[in-house]
Order: sequence, then structure tokens, then C-alpha cells
Amino acid sequence: QVQLVESGGGLVQAGGSLKLSCRASGRTFSSRNMGWFRQAPGKEREFVAVIAWNGYITYNRDSVKDRFTISKDSNTNTVYLQMYNLQPDDTAVYYCNTNPPMGEYWGPGTQVTVAT
Repeated sequence: QVQLVESGGGLVQAGGSLKLSCRASGRTFSSRNMGWFRQAPGKEREFVAVIAWNGYITYNRDSVKDRFTISKDSNTNTVYLQMYNLQPDDTAVYYCNTNPPMGEYWGPGTQVTVAT
């Protein structure tokens, strides 16, 4: 069974940092582009960042471009999202998936809450 399990979320004050992890099991995603996505209350899920299968190319949405960094460790089949200077608008459930995402790979997500 293929699973993507996110972790590392929590409650932080505005300006704080968190590092999210996404561990894949059941298969390797080393040949796939991987992305982070998020869904805020009452809003649709949106793209946050993507990393190419080889780890050499990354891209972030404009609102997080200078604050979030996506990376991967192919040896452990793990994708990371380092988040700095978190703001209340970053509050959401964060998910990882392939990019473009596939429905069967959505995991439970990890909640990030940024307090003012």
C-alpha cells in the first residue's frame, strides 16, 4: 500500500518557523516531481511548492517564495518543507503529493496554525 504521511505541523507565533516532513512508504517517488499543497479553512486546496525528481529545480508560489524551502532526501524517500517567518495566512492543513497530484496519494496532512 502506497502512503504519504506528513508530520511536523503545530502551533507557532507569527514570525516563527516549522519544518514539515513527508515520508513515503510502499514505493519510491525518486523519479517523480513532488509537491506541497495546503488547504485553509473554507478554501480550496492550493499549490505551495514543487521539487523536481532530481532535486535540482524547485518552485514556490509567490506568497511563500522567500520564506519556504522545499527539499528532498531520496535515500529516505522523504520530502521536506522548511517554513520561515510564518504568517497567519499560512494557517492550513499541509499535504504532500506528486506534482501534478494524484488522488490516491493524498495523506492525512499536518495542521499548521500561526497565531498573531
